[in-house]
Amino acid sequence: MALGAAYDRVRRCTERLCEPLELEDYLLQTVVEASPPRWHLAHVSWFFETFLLRPSVPGYRVFHEPFDYLFNSYYEQTGGGFWPRPERGLLSRPTVAEVYAYRRHVDAGIADLIDRCPAADWPGVAARLEIGLNHEQQHQELLLTDIKRNFAYNPLRPAYRADLPATSITDTSPVEYFPFNGGLVEIGAGTQGFSWDNERPRHRVFLAPFALADRPVTNGEYLAFMADCGYRTPALWLADGWTAVQSKGWNAPLYWESTADGWQVMTLAGMRSLNPAEPVCHLSYYEADAFAAWAGRRLPTEAEWEHAATALPVRGRFLDDGWLHPQPAPAGQTGLRQMFGDIWEWTASAYLPYPGYHPPAGALGEYNGKFMCNQMVLRGGSCASPRDHLRASYRNFFYPHERWQFQGLRLAEDRP
Repeated sequence: MALGAAYDRVRRCTERLCEPLELEDYLLQTVVEASPPRWHLAHVSWFFETFLLRPSVPGYRVFHEPFDYLFNSYYEQTGGGFWPRPERGLLSRPTVAEVYAYRRHVDAGIADLIDRCPAADWPGVAARLEIGLNHEQQHQELLLTDIKRNFAYNPLRPAYRADLPATSITDTSPVEYFPFNGGLVEIGAGTQGFSWDNERPRHRVFLAPFALADRPVTNGEYLAFMADCGYRTPALWLADGWTAVQSKGWNAPLYWESTADGWQVMTLAGMRSLNPAEPVCHLSYYEADAFAAWAGRRLPTEAEWEHAATALPVRGRFLDDGWLHPQPAPAGQTGLRQMFGDIWEWTASAYLPYPGYHPPAGALGEYNGKFMCNQMVLRGGSCASPRDHLRASYRNFFYPHERWQFQGLRLAEDRP
């Protein structure tokens, strides 16, 4: 079955991402939001075991019962509780070898389920299998961003992969703004293909006329904001953002380091000189909003972003392309560029349910719905996102102070 091949492909991809790691790297958690690679490998297997194998396979033999507690992320309705997120890096056991054995056990169970599933049960099993695959793809991106966060903590600034390519492009064209008439438009996922519950239902929204920048903001443009005292001008900042700047000592994006030779930036290939043509990334929502205020523009709403992106192909630099770092906007293209891939783009929209939204029943209803408070929406995907995981209706969401994902911005403006 096609889903069986997709399962094998996704699971092998996750493990390939771990091949450059040393054993010590698997256990590391330097900040609360960045989990150890070992945890990611086990958690996605726990997901398949909990939501597919346990309920669908009569007499299924659980690999190790305590894993239900250690590798649950936040699901309250499964009943087993979960180990505290800030303490995922404090345990030396289970070993990495045991976690890989866990993955093999779950893989064998899924293969057997696919082969033996009664036809009457297959639609429900297939739907949950597709959720599990998309869930693991999300963790592939988290795996890379968490490795980067953990490695950046180390004063040696180790490289995850020193062989990653680097671009020779160091300049970019001036930004252009493309107008949209607005009006009554539809956004949200339709009934064809996979989508998360938070992308539904499809519904109508009214948009005033607006214009969208043809590319994301670059490092060079953000340097101009910094040079103009952007981090020292409270009038540019939301109140919570200004508090974050002062309490956290922000004076540049995450991973930027000022040296005698100029700005350096930590990448998955180690330290590199800052390229002014690359999209600026690892920004909080507060920094993105402050830059937009400084530039005399604003962030687009998620409805504006989706309306602009709907007719575009999902084309850009993704995990599949192997850069693992945002690249300059491609030259020689007209229209909107880099709407997909390279960086997630902050929008001005709070992460809230769409009109008529109802979370799925049971524990899977905790996947998205219970987080619809105090977070902001991002769109488009990044250089660490799998290409086939994305679409125009995809809604990512993070707290406004968080910076460790590949997060940047594209400017918008009102039109008469």
